Amino acid sequence: MPALVRPREDRWIGGVCAGLAHRFGMKPNTMRLIFIVSCLLPGPQFLIYLALWILLPNGDERTAW
Repeated sequence: MPALVRPREDRWIGGVCAGLAHRFGMKPNTMRLIFIVSCLLPGPQFLIYLALWILLPNGDERTAW
């Protein structure tokens, strides 16, 4: 299973959705759509995104993909 990192390419804001999509074998745009829809529901989704943005390491082009 690939490492959970924020890739340097295919980032929009912080790269969290792209990293999660790669980890779970999804397309990044699908993960972004899931995140946007989940923000319409009550919960700490945005805070979790910020925490992952801070905690996940940047991916190197050789190791991230």
